[in-house]
Amino acid sequence: MMKTYNKRDIYINKIKPFINKDIIKVLIWQRRVWKSYILFQIMDELKNNFWVLEKQIIYINKELNDFDFIKDYNDLLSYIKKWDSESGSLWKIKKYVFIDEIQDVINFEKALRDLQAIWNYDIYISGSNANMLSSEIATYLTWRYIEFEIFPLIYKEFLDFHKLQNSKESFLKYMKFWWLPYLKNLELQEEIVYDYIKSIYNTILLKDIVKRYSIRNIDFIEKLIMFLSDNIWSLFTANNISKYLKSQKIEIWTNIVLEYISYLCNVYLINKVKRQEIVWKKIFEINDKFYFSDLWIRNVLLWWYKQVDIWKIIENIVFLHFKAHSYSIHIWKNKDKEIDFIVEKSGDIKYIQVAYLIESDNTKQREFDNLIEIKDNYEKIVLSLDDFIDWNYKWIKHYNLIDYILKFK
Repeated sequence: MMKTYNKRDIYINKIKPFINKDIIKVLIWQRRVWKSYILFQIMDELKNNFWVLEKQIIYINKELNDFDFIKDYNDLLSYIKKWDSESGSLWKIKKYVFIDEIQDVINFEKALRDLQAIWNYDIYISGSNANMLSSEIATYLTWRYIEFEIFPLIYKEFLDFHKLQNSKESFLKYMKFWWLPYLKNLELQEEIVYDYIKSIYNTILLKDIVKRYSIRNIDFIEKLIMFLSDNIWSLFTANNISKYLKSQKIEIWTNIVLEYISYLCNVYLINKVKRQEIVWKKIFEINDKFYFSDLWIRNVLLWWYKQVDIWKIIENIVFLHFKAHSYSIHIWKNKDKEIDFIVEKSGDIKYIQVAYLIESDNTKQREFDNLIEIKDNYEKIVLSLDDFIDWNYKWIKHYNLIDYILKFK
C-alpha cells in the first residue's frame, strides 16, 4: 500500500480530532481532487502518530478490479469480517476501514451501520459526486457521519505540488492552470492542460449532471454554465438569468433556472453565496453570487481568461481560500455599497474587500469606505495585488493578496 504523494495537511488537521471517534468520516467534493490520496495520508498519520499497525488497516478501492467481487453490502461485510478474523490476536484492537468510491457498493450504508455498531471499527469513506451527494449521505447515515469537503489546491499547495517558488509568474500560472493535483504530472502548457480539463468537464456535465438528473435540454445547461462563468462576480437572481437567456432567444421558466442551478451546486461545479444584512445577520432569499469551485473549468470554458477578468479571478481565489479553511461566507450589498465577503468561523468574523489594484484615490475610497461604514470591532481587510500598500488606512488593514493567503493560518 506504499504511495507517494504531496501532503495536504490542511485536511489532515481537520480530520485528526475525529480519529478513533465513533463517527464515520466522509470525504466529498468534485472529481479529480485526489480524495484517495487524502485517505492514504490518513493511513500514514495513523501509523506514524497513533501507533497503528499495517495489519490493523484495510483499504478497499472499488475502482480496482481486485475488488470487483464486492457487489453489495453483504459482500462488503463478508470481506471485512473475514479479514478481521484472520487478524488473530488483534481481534480486540480497533481496526481501521478505508473504502474508496463506496457508492459502487449496493446499499453500502447497511454495511457501514453494521460495522459501526460493533464499536471496534474506525471508518473512512470517499465517493463520487455523481452517485453520492451530500443530501443522500444524510439520508443513508443519519447522525453517524461527518463530512469533509476536499477542495482543489490552494495557492500554497500549488507551489508545493509543482515545486515552485512564490513569484508573480507562479501566481499567474496558478490563475491559469489552477488547482487540480494531477496537473503536477503534466507540462503546464495551455493546449495540454486544456485537453485534460476539457475531458473532466465533459464527464461532470454528461455523467454528473445530464445523466444523473435526466436533463434533455443540454444546450440550455451549457449556456447557463457559460453565463455563470462570465459573471462570477455579479449579484443576480434566477429572474435576471432568465431575462438574459431570453435576450439570447432562449425561453426558459425561472423555476427551471433555479432547479438547474441547484444541480450545478449539488455536484460542486459552482458555489452559491447568499447576501447578508450586517446588523441583524439576516439572510436574504434573493441576490446571490456564484463562484466556481474550480476556476480551471471556468477558464477553459472561456478559453483561459481575459486580462480584464483578472479581478473576477482573484475574487474567486479569495472565496475558495476561505472555503478551504472552513469559513462560512456571505456577501453584503446595500444600495450602491457592497462588501465582497463576510467570513466567519468559530466566532471569528472578517470583512473582506478584494481589488485588483488600488490605483487611484477614487478606488481607495470605494474599497475602504464601504468597510468604514461597518461600526463593529471585527477585523476589516482590503486585499489587492499592489506591491506597495498602506498597511493601515483609516484603521482598515490592507494586505498584498498573495502574501496574505500564503501566511494565512
